Amino acid sequence: MQVTPYLHFDGKCAEAIEFYKQVLNAEVECVMRFKDSPVPCDPNMVKPEQLKQVMHSSFTIGDTKILASDCGKAMEGFSLTLSLKNAEEVDRLFKVLSEGGKAFQAPSETFFSPRFAVLNDRYGVNWILLVPQEMNANQQREAGTLASV
Repeated sequence: MQVTPYLHFDGKCAEAIEFYKQVLNAEVECVMRFKDSPVPCDPNMVKPEQLKQVMHSSFTIGDTKILASDCGKAMEGFSLTLSLKNAEEVDRLFKVLSEGGKAFQAPSETFFSPRFAVLNDRYGVNWILLVPQEMNANQQREAGTLASV
């Protein structure tokens, strides 16, 4: 199991990444904006003015991989992302970690993961659980994940 920090911004993710590039020599691996999603965004969740914001990004600072996005005020600060081996692990940990907490997204299949879930545990920690889905460079370009910040 791998644990990766996931930073949450409210519209300033691209700005923050540029800052980290300048100050910390961050190397950007991918940036996907809401408008580049291969699945149309729910207009009740993503307003037109948010379509240029960052849906997901990945960058490294030194040897540390960091994930980040503009997700509004729903999940402030950061989450810990658990990259798990299979759907059963996601389902098991979601059940245990969400008990006494708050579920943001129940385990489901997405365009970027065969199993994905988001929750806030009883201690106030945000968790993102997923089974990684590897994408080749062509798939990343098609999904817009190789776009510049």
